[in-house]
Amino acid sequence: MIKSELIIRLAQRTSLSKADAKKAVDTIFDEIINALAEGNRVELRNFGILSLRTRNPRIGRNPKTGEKVQVAQKRIPFFKAGKAVKKALNKKNS
Repeated sequence: MIKSELIIRLAQRTSLSKADAKKAVDTIFDEIINALAEGNRVELRNFGILSLRTRNPRIGRNPKTGEKVQVAQKRIPFFKAGKAVKKALNKKNS
């Protein structure tokens, strides 16, 4: 599913117009991104937890030239699925 499909489904399942549904989805995503940028974790009950993990600086390799390259420390988002998501996924596969 892509963002536009999510907006359409939200508009269909609620009394929101597509424009209002787009504002709602954009606001939710913006707030999640802002919380992560501040170093906070985002817990969405029955869905999962978004948090940050830190990758330490390291020496990488340029695959084209084989030259060593210094890779800086960086923060990456990490998602841990909630119990309801795991249950729903395994239920569909059975």
